[in-house]
Amino acid sequence: MRRKRKVKILATLGPASSSPDMIRKLFLAGVDVFRINMSHTNHTLLTELHGHIRAMEREMKRPIGILADLQGPKIRIGTFAAKSVTIKAGDVFVFDTDPTPGDASRVHLPHPEIFVAAKAGDHLLLNDGKLRVEITAAASERLETRVIYGGVLSDRKGVSLPDTVIPIPALTAKDRVDLEAAAAIGVDWIALSFVQRPEDVTEAQGLVKGRAGVMAKIEKPSAITTLDAILTIADGIMVARGDLGVELPLETVPARQKQITRACRRAGKPVVVATQMLESMISEPVPTRAEVSDVATAVYEGADAIMLSAESATGLWPEKTVATMDSIARTVEDDSLHRSIINAQRAEPQPTQADAIAAGARSIAETLGLNCIVCYTGGGSTGLRVSRERPAAPILALTPVAATARRLSLAWGLHCVLTEDAKDLSDMVRKATRIAASEEFARPGERIIITAGVPLGIPGTTNMLRIAQLPEAEAT
Repeated sequence: MRRKRKVKILATLGPASSSPDMIRKLFLAGVDVFRINMSHTNHTLLTELHGHIRAMEREMKRPIGILADLQGPKIRIGTFAAKSVTIKAGDVFVFDTDPTPGDASRVHLPHPEIFVAAKAGDHLLLNDGKLRVEITAAASERLETRVIYGGVLSDRKGVSLPDTVIPIPALTAKDRVDLEAAAAIGVDWIALSFVQRPEDVTEAQGLVKGRAGVMAKIEKPSAITTLDAILTIADGIMVARGDLGVELPLETVPARQKQITRACRRAGKPVVVATQMLESMISEPVPTRAEVSDVATAVYEGADAIMLSAESATGLWPEKTVATMDSIARTVEDDSLHRSIINAQRAEPQPTQADAIAAGARSIAETLGLNCIVCYTGGGSTGLRVSRERPAAPILALTPVAATARRLSLAWGLHCVLTEDAKDLSDMVRKATRIAASEEFARPGERIIITAGVPLGIPGTTNMLRIAQLPEAEAT
């Protein structure tokens, strides 16, 4: 099954989409990678969903990616004697270490690390950013604040601190257990929530031990300031616009999305744009015009993948939502402006042999009008390098490693096929031309370009380009 677009689609599984039948429908509608949200998934359900996807993968004979999204640390206030209170702009409101139920003047904040890190002038956002307070005085057991935006505040509401780097790890005890369970059964990506610093990603990489790619979710302002360092460690990036839009002024989020997407393209790391892309389709059969424009913007920008959350997990129209996103993406990629925008954002290749080969493959394919670029890739780096070039020609990634094919299902433009490693150069050409024909990338007599590493089968040795012509069809 060949997709008619190069950007990939992630869809979150949930109560509306966890049955084998619905998972199959979503795949046929256009899903390339399935997301399992560990905030709402126990290990029994994780194993069931993994089994359903792998069974469908065998049926479809097409690699399918699975991403397990870790919950991350949740910071919440304590409780109120009356269950909720109303605080007003200009009021003084206190957060303290006293576990006694709160009132309209104070509440328990059961996170001592915040009292260590917060300082006067920092802001706290409550209830998904609907309420905002500014710290006027900070002590080891008490934060006195002035209410800027008031409203109703109830038990256990979440707290965000956009101005504060909190000395807590991105991985909680629950996350560590969930990570091991997901990696052990063979998911392809682990998404790490609330990354603040490069060390958070390093810690996760140490626990994953190469069994999956680690995707850093950028949803904290502190992660943007250390983005380049995070990019050198992470295998992929997710622009998690939900929490990012809470902690940053909303009007700055589009610019940050572009900044992160372009940084990932320069680095050759897959980037996913997520959150509220077709939000209205949770309950409605058609999206708003603004949502269509939002999805289109991510595609024009050259994101590797676009993601559905509640739209596919709990919405009334999961299959239709995926089909709608697929249709938007294909329409954008067919637009003549799309190619010019993609080309204008292309970064210069890194001064390495492998990057020069990938850039050369793209340039030759475009100059000669070749039908596709075939890349042999064992660990996936060759495929990602060719994807980084965003070529106009389709990319056919051939690998003998199922885990590589599944992980690359997230990357822009890569159509992955599992095949045995080539025995020699002649066998490499035969396999490439045969698979290009069977996957309908080229017809008899047409030409393709092949990139690989010689000696064959040794990772990290991308050093060869070869133009090959498919054999002419035999006369009947």
